[in-house]
Amino acid sequence: MMTHFLRDILRQPNELRGTIDFLCGTGRRRLDEAAAAVRGVRHVYMTGIGSSWHAALSAEPLFSLGGCPVYMRDAAELLQFATFPPDAVLIAISRSGRSVEIVNLLVKARESGATVIGVTNVEDGTLAREAQIPLVIPTKLDHGISVNTYTTLAAGVGALAAATVGSFDNRLAQSLSQMLVETERALVGWQQRIADTAWLVPNGAYYFLARGPGLGSCNEARLMWEEGVKSPATAMGTGSFRHGPQEVVAKDMRLGLWIDGQRMREPDLAVARDLRRLGASVMLIGQHLSESAADLVFRLPEVPADWQFLIDIVPAQFAAERLSRLSGVDCDSFKLCHYIVEDDSGLLSG
Repeated sequence: MMTHFLRDILRQPNELRGTIDFLCGTGRRRLDEAAAAVRGVRHVYMTGIGSSWHAALSAEPLFSLGGCPVYMRDAAELLQFATFPPDAVLIAISRSGRSVEIVNLLVKARESGATVIGVTNVEDGTLAREAQIPLVIPTKLDHGISVNTYTTLAAGVGALAAATVGSFDNRLAQSLSQMLVETERALVGWQQRIADTAWLVPNGAYYFLARGPGLGSCNEARLMWEEGVKSPATAMGTGSFRHGPQEVVAKDMRLGLWIDGQRMREPDLAVARDLRRLGASVMLIGQHLSESAADLVFRLPEVPADWQFLIDIVPAQFAAERLSRLSGVDCDSFKLCHYIVEDDSGLLSG
């Protein structure tokens, strides 16, 4: 029986193509309005919580590489440990727009005089209704775990970053749309790799490593392990892993590495080789990879390097869904967490 999680994964390329069309069409005016607001001020904050925060992690390098850095802090921390200057812009990302930290941040932003750009999937959510500049990405909501709401929000914030620094144009949009066509064709092969691999083992120790835009994907993979597989995992920067955490490497440990399209490719492939020499089992996700470079390799379609995050999460989504079934757990329901966290006390309702 096909899980809801898997159904959501399989419709993802189509949802992303619709998002690109929206951002180039009916959503372009709002996108340009948001980009102008970001360009016009000194203090820009970008935030989210859960999957929405990971979307921010994927898009942030597009701002920074374009010479327009933003302050990054997740919504729970930003709410308690920051003061907005009166001319600030807050880019708030939330699929529902109803998470308690986002709702409370809207109050804080209003009291400080900050302008809010709301990137969300729900038109009648609090964020869409109260943001001065709402960018509502029209996407069919996922059953439970964020799949399409994660990647379409990442696409929306990525487009905002690119529009801000002047690089979101029709040529890029056409390139992304073509990449999504090729991604859809690759899905069957990726599923077969997941079905055949020995990399997935219930109750294994899993680390996910990446750099730049891939940090959103590796953190999202960690969250899918926790939400869907009900099993702990770790995510961090590949560079940070080499400064101490590598001491945990042991035989049969599982590591997933995202290889950037341009930066630090050979050093990170050397990390993968050394991990395998130490007895660990390695999954690689990226472009132009050798099939022999790891125990499990996913070669992505050609895509502009800084936009690889739109699709490089998909193999990890397939892996999380498959491992949930191998582990005998239900990836389609949450045991403790509400689908939308609307209060900020404790873990158990009541």
